[in-house]
Amino acid sequence: MGQQLNKIVKRRRRKKYLERKKALVKAGVSRKARAAKAEPKGVKKTAAKKPAAKKSPAKPKAAEAAVAVEVAAETTAPVEAAAQE
Repeated sequence: MGQQLNKIVKRRRRKKYLERKKALVKAGVSRKARAAKAEPKGVKKTAAKKPAAKKSPAKPKAAEAAVAVEVAAETTAPVEAAAQE
């Protein structure tokens, strides 16, 4: 039974493949033309160098984290109060 099912699946896949190929030919698009336009694989672009970012002290990050914790506590407090009622 498995062999017959595989045969049917292969036929369907082949049929869909041929439909896609016919649609490409009808549209005038070819894979060779697309491949020719693409850059060769061996060519690598050099990344644009960015200026070094200045490092900021670690203390402001800790302050931001404390503010985030306070905001989170404020938003959960009304929810907890509503749950108790």
